[in-house]
Amino acid sequence: MSGLDSTQLRTLAAVVAEGSFEAAARLLHVTPSAVSQRIKALEETVGQVLVRRHRPCDATEAGRPLLRLAGQLALLEREALTDARGSLGGDRARTRVAIVVNADSLATWFPAALARLPDQPELSFDIRQDDQDHTAVLLRDGAVTAAVTAQREAVQGCRVRRLGAMRYRALAAPSLARRWFADGLTRATAAAAPAVVFDRKDRIQHRFLRTVTGHALDPPVHYVPSVPAFNESIRLGLGWGLVAEQIADADVAAGRCVDIAPGRVLDTPLYWQHWRLDSPVLTALTAAVCAVAAESLH
Repeated sequence: MSGLDSTQLRTLAAVVAEGSFEAAARLLHVTPSAVSQRIKALEETVGQVLVRRHRPCDATEAGRPLLRLAGQLALLEREALTDARGSLGGDRARTRVAIVVNADSLATWFPAALARLPDQPELSFDIRQDDQDHTAVLLRDGAVTAAVTAQREAVQGCRVRRLGAMRYRALAAPSLARRWFADGLTRATAAAAPAVVFDRKDRIQHRFLRTVTGHALDPPVHYVPSVPAFNESIRLGLGWGLVAEQIADADVAAGRCVDIAPGRVLDTPLYWQHWRLDSPVLTALTAAVCAVAAESLH
């Protein structure tokens, strides 16, 4: 088998990132036919189908290690080019880093980590959002360089650091609390009272109910997949829900919400995983993320 072609690897990454051969062609400034030929040639080299040709395109199981390799090579190549041009006083190459973060971290502490990085005008971020129990999937697939995740076992080819735990409190609007939780959070009221849930991947409300009541309950839920809208829905009495402590403390202090289970919290451990590369960008990013997490998480 011949060696892997870097142009073909970049093309594979573009197809998966953009979702189609046509969009990848526009990004790479070539024709869709050229993209197709490169992917076909790479598949012939490997002897496996690497791309599922539907919309959006995604990598097959065989394609994922090559997608990860493509991203790693691109990062190292851009860093080397930046250093070379910088030493000659030329324009520095732009380095783009893809990161997947859970919604509550993105709405609270994580942006401060990006802002704490040393000023690097040639650095840009591609931030993606997913549930903390699912973010490692994108890392495993090679779609992102780093992830804030609930998975403590290192993804193959990655390093892992414990960040701390996000703490959640169970909140409801005063009116909803009076209606459903006048006698506290019991099994009966927890099973009947409406809950606000971020999306169908979000199970922290259900885990909390099991912890408090000792039973697996399935309350009626409203799906609200936006952190600001999620929190506002709770304040307006649509249902109760678990709110990140940084936001919950302010809402309780202002009287917008009440804690329906005083003294009971849910802690979700978070970890930072990134590709195992000797990369100045990843080193600086990891230091910033860990520092801000140490100040913000339990």
